[in-house]
Amino acid sequence: MRPFKILLYEDMDEAGKTLLREKAETLFAKSLEENSLIEEIREVDGLIVRANGKVTRRMMESAPRLRVIGRHGVGVESIDMEAATEKGIWVVNTPDANDISVAEHFFGLALMLSKKLKNADIALRKGRWEARYKYIGNELHWKTLGILGFGRIGKAVGRIGYHGFEMKILYYDALRYEEMEKEIGAKKVGLEELLARSDYVSLNLPMVATTKGLLKEREFGLMKPGAYIINLARGPIWDENALYKALKEGKIAGAGSDVFEVEPTTNDHPLFRMENFVGTPHMAAHTQEALKRMSLVVEDVIRVFEGKVPLHPVNHPLLQG
Repeated sequence: MRPFKILLYEDMDEAGKTLLREKAETLFAKSLEENSLIEEIREVDGLIVRANGKVTRRMMESAPRLRVIGRHGVGVESIDMEAATEKGIWVVNTPDANDISVAEHFFGLALMLSKKLKNADIALRKGRWEARYKYIGNELHWKTLGILGFGRIGKAVGRIGYHGFEMKILYYDALRYEEMEKEIGAKKVGLEELLARSDYVSLNLPMVATTKGLLKEREFGLMKPGAYIINLARGPIWDENALYKALKEGKIAGAGSDVFEVEPTTNDHPLFRMENFVGTPHMAAHTQEALKRMSLVVEDVIRVFEGKVPLHPVNHPLLQG
């Protein structure tokens, strides 16, 4: 019998599951409701969570054997980090796993908006060949790209924009990244300046108290009428009602999003009525390559089982007390 038990909230790539089976008994959650999970985690040593479901203090208090929580991905807002650290539970993630997939997704949505590909495809399927004269697009080359949040994904967006489309890069971040300023000519600016000067805005900020509702009607009003903004971070970072108003009134040219304030969103969302909006169902990180890399969070889970310090910790419970 394998000495450890681990509960997976959702299925994942076979690469990670194969490694896990060598070290632990693998279980799958029957439900992601808190009361159900409390019953399921009483005797587990580890958890692996994806985008759905939470890990609350109450759950941790019901799991005396719990030693590690693996985040298949990056964001850990669904995990009570304070409780985990207090209880000596490691939280680990895969910080580099989806950088490229999310950055490529930005340019996929940017091209859809700029080239009006969604509208053109719909028109073509309806036999409207004359739409070629109506849907006149814009080039990305030599435009200004503003990046809100210059972490790993933001940097990946910047590199693709600079090397692939010869774009001028502006970034807004609490930190300064001199190496990126030298590498791709990126310039650190304030939020207002970035919004006013950018032709394309990539939203890559983390979801924390200071970023929630950062972009409202005033901020959208600072943007160029011909500008596009795309959110691949978290839905609550912008005000969806204010965005809808900006699109409807032509304050900006278009917007795209992979994330929404409430997920899963419904098909009657106001943004879906707008021709100049494109959306995807929180799938920017879902490439075959990235899903495989994210599943390898199990490597750090196993390190904790073996009494080793993980390579990608989000907290440091051993330093507490």
